[in-house]
Amino acid sequence: MKMLPPHRHRSSLEEPLRLSDLPGIIDWSGKIAYLDRDGVLNKWREGYVNSPEELEMLDGAGFAVGLLRRNGFRICIVTNQSPVGRGLWGHDVLSQIHDSLQEQLLNEDKDAEIDLILYSPYPPDQGAWARKPRPGMLEAGRQLIENSEFNSDQPTSISYGKNWINRPSEKGSILVGDRESDILAAETFGVKGIRCNPETGIAGVIDMIISPELEGQN
Repeated sequence: MKMLPPHRHRSSLEEPLRLSDLPGIIDWSGKIAYLDRDGVLNKWREGYVNSPEELEMLDGAGFAVGLLRRNGFRICIVTNQSPVGRGLWGHDVLSQIHDSLQEQLLNEDKDAEIDLILYSPYPPDQGAWARKPRPGMLEAGRQLIENSEFNSDQPTSISYGKNWINRPSEKGSILVGDRESDILAAETFGVKGIRCNPETGIAGVIDMIISPELEGQN
């Protein structure tokens, strides 16, 4: 197993992360929603999503992400994207796809801002720590967001596996994914995993995360 690190959308991994304020007057309590991408936010596609034009959002995904942020969650996308490592297309194409993802979420809900996008470009046979079901993306996501909240001007020195000590609590955080590899990554990392139906995605499980009566109380 190799400690190959995740990659970060339009940024080097460890550079300071600039976070926008949560909606309203919410103070962040440490909750992160780690979200898989395909089958959670957008429709899963046979043969990969290969361009922004092929990215088709699932109904209600933008509202669900906005609802999470209105209830105090930071949003961290954690997605396996082996086409990059396989040479099917490059990091630049994936950046364009993720730009479109953010734009379409915000078109549905103005609060549906993604705080951080991490991806693993490695094929399965490389045994990368960053590729789910291993927890490398989740480990990096927590450290980047924590560092931004409390020490925003400094780069984050990211530790993985047994090298990461004094880990913060993941109480209140969740991971949503549509595959067993997502749930295994959640279990290894120590966060509650919720498996969704890829036909309905996050909108189909949002009530398991946030009770409808809580909306508007924060």
